[in-house]
Amino acid sequence: MGTSREDYPVIAVAGPTASGKSELALFLAGAFGGEIVNYDSVQMFRHLDIGSAKPSLADRHRVPHHLIDVLDPREVFSAGDYQRCARRVLEEIRSRGRVPILVGGTGLYLRAVLEGLFEGPPRSQHWRVRLSALARDRGPEHLHTLLLRLDPPTAHRIAPKDTPKIIRALEVRLETGRPLSQHLDERPRNPLEGFGAVIVGLSPPREALAQRIADRVSIMFDSGLVDEVRGLLEMGVPPQSAGLRVIGYRQVVEHILRGISRDEAVSSTVRDTRKYAKRQMTWFRRQHRVTWFDGFGNHEENRQRIRHFVHHFLGGFPDGS
Repeated sequence: MGTSREDYPVIAVAGPTASGKSELALFLAGAFGGEIVNYDSVQMFRHLDIGSAKPSLADRHRVPHHLIDVLDPREVFSAGDYQRCARRVLEEIRSRGRVPILVGGTGLYLRAVLEGLFEGPPRSQHWRVRLSALARDRGPEHLHTLLLRLDPPTAHRIAPKDTPKIIRALEVRLETGRPLSQHLDERPRNPLEGFGAVIVGLSPPREALAQRIADRVSIMFDSGLVDEVRGLLEMGVPPQSAGLRVIGYRQVVEHILRGISRDEAVSSTVRDTRKYAKRQMTWFRRQHRVTWFDGFGNHEENRQRIRHFVHHFLGGFPDGS
């Protein structure tokens, strides 16, 4: 579809990790005069470079990138925080007459900026402190099991080790007496206004994606991921901080501090990354606005198909020729 005079165009790239989203975003930015807006939660952290597969400095100099390296690894950053930051960046890009290109793998962040989020109950410090202590004492998997009993639909959408999201879901359930999934169904959202978005999704073959994930993890470890994590720990970043609880970093922490072997850390990272990619695809497949393209984002034939599709969406917008 084209864009109306009232709707400023936004391009979003979706898909599982290692599917070539960043490469496709760079290609589209060059084709349509774009600036890239990251919606990958890990790439927002400073010093988490190798394990987050951040764009190279050369790529960031070639095309403006936003919302990369903006957080300390110890910071907690919510989807609501992301929504406010990303919408401000979209307005800035629009003021320059450029095309915003959203790219990343955190589906909740993409939904937050485009569709909005429900305004949930206020945070409960009482439950937050108790649940945080329980997570430290018995692990996030114990909290996830509790959430499965109290709010199964929400539990199935959250990874068993995603402590902040599990705590928030339990907090809502315990504070209000109603599950988060019920609140989500009833609360109004605040969709993005003044912009018209097209979302292109990458759907590579499952076996090829699994191999690419294994190759990427191997390269990360060979490129110094262990030294990167050791440096973070020496900087005083706690092992349980937000940045070091994500896939890859969590396994390296266990290698450094708990003595699991490097091979175990690699295989665990590959396994958990493949599971994460599956959850990403499940999430994005539920979003009805995504137009899917088979293959990877760095395959030339696929890129050209997507370029033609986006060109049609942009219509007569400047730089959309």
